[in-house]
Amino acid sequence: MTDHHRQISVADRAGAMQHYALTLDRFIDHAAKWHGATEVVTGGEGASTRIGYAALRERSNRLSGAFRSLGLTPGDNLGIIAWNTQAQMECWYGAMGIGIVCHTLNPRLSPAHLAGMIAQAANRVLVVSPDLVELAEALVPLCATIEHIVVLDEPGAAARLPNGGRVRVWRYGNLLERHGEATTWGGFDEAAPAGLCFTSGTTGAPKGVTYTHRSNYLHTLHQLQTDVLGVTARDVLLVAVPMFHANGWGLPFAGPAVGATLVLPGRHQDGASLARLINAERVSIAVGVATVWLGLADHLDETGGEVPSLERIMLGGSPVPQALMDRLERRLGVTIQTSWGMTELSPLGTVTPPTAPVRRSSQSGRPPIGVDLLLTDADGAPLPDQRGREGRLRARGASVVDRYFGHDEPAADADGWFDTGDLAVIDRDGMVSITGRVKDLIKSGGEWINPGEIEAIVGALPEVALAAVVGRADAKWGERPVLVIEPRKGVDISDAALLGALRGRVAKWWLPDAIVRVAAMPLAVTGKIDKALLRAGLADSEPARAAAGGSC
Repeated sequence: MTDHHRQISVADRAGAMQHYALTLDRFIDHAAKWHGATEVVTGGEGASTRIGYAALRERSNRLSGAFRSLGLTPGDNLGIIAWNTQAQMECWYGAMGIGIVCHTLNPRLSPAHLAGMIAQAANRVLVVSPDLVELAEALVPLCATIEHIVVLDEPGAAARLPNGGRVRVWRYGNLLERHGEATTWGGFDEAAPAGLCFTSGTTGAPKGVTYTHRSNYLHTLHQLQTDVLGVTARDVLLVAVPMFHANGWGLPFAGPAVGATLVLPGRHQDGASLARLINAERVSIAVGVATVWLGLADHLDETGGEVPSLERIMLGGSPVPQALMDRLERRLGVTIQTSWGMTELSPLGTVTPPTAPVRRSSQSGRPPIGVDLLLTDADGAPLPDQRGREGRLRARGASVVDRYFGHDEPAADADGWFDTGDLAVIDRDGMVSITGRVKDLIKSGGEWINPGEIEAIVGALPEVALAAVVGRADAKWGERPVLVIEPRKGVDISDAALLGALRGRVAKWWLPDAIVRVAAMPLAVTGKIDKALLRAGLADSEPARAAAGGSC
């Protein structure tokens, strides 16, 4: 026996496992090695572009060297304002592979709004899609930190470079050709930051959420569970959720992790473009908000088209009316999986399993292993019975926010529970139903009205495409509910029918005082119904009162 072996301690004899850092470059490394020819496809106005995982990995790795040439170092935030394309995916892995943080920004926000986020993140390099050069030009004078703008190469997009003024402007291809260099990835702690996303501001001022390599790695494993996304190497996965929404719900990691073909729609997500892309690439699983699939269904109705390869759609964003969910399942021939999540959860919170015997739009499903949920009262005390009672929903787990970007105080309580701001009920089978948001509750005559319950009933009517209930100031009662509906195209429904659907199912004093019809429901930049805009519109107008059968 050697001296080395004699010096092994008792603890060492217990054995050990290798340290294998959970960093995000592992996913594209795996895809390149074991699924190198499997493609990432980007849709466009003309022919789609495609690249295998092995080639994408090679380009991403050389891009790491190009980012270094611009002065970026581990821990710096790379700003990205772009659509879902191969080029943006290369930026993700090229940055994250060397410890640079991908700060994704929503191009639908105003320049002033974006400038505030860029200032907080101190972005020195800003990557933009070619059709967003005017936005980049507007940002330069507002953002003193920006030193470089990189304009991506995208199929069918305009090639004009922005007037950068003091800022140096690069074409993506030229930057990669001139400064791209093979680079060693990894070598940093798995707890290092990987992504930065700001919340949509639906719960107050937008706040930055920092994702770590470890949290996104584990979040990907959550997604890959069979009762969640359950994507496999045989699947063709359409990422219709923007990559600037909570890291594209983590799908650019999940696809390479299993070697699935990844389809990115670029900036074109109208019904006709999606139908062409789904059929051309034989998409089997698609993910996005309900309004995207409503546009697809409308297009197919108008043209008589079909999407026979499509098997499943995962919905997120906002709860959908049952009638819309039923229509999508019938018209598209798919299984719908409803889900719930938020930026602070990376974003996965719950998903309805694809094999659930009954799928209701009001249900958001169960949490995957790795996410824990708790219902509390308004003071934060756990409800003694966690089943069948409405409470405030709290979450904790390895992919749940602990502290917001730039904040000193924790976002969670001492036991790690994060208050989501949602109200929920958990049934006996563990299925979660989001029943509303605390901030949306309407206080009328000292009592609470939950808009979510009214919306679920009205939204289930086949004549209604979208429904929202908001509070309007009332001199006597403080607030009263107003129902806003977007009728389904080509049909109408009377006030009497709408109110009749509610009578006997909600308290009489919950019945809306007014009903307003809109041609198109206003949507926030995340695709959710913009209730703030609805409230503002109602405050400036006096819609006719409906015969609601009395007041409080």
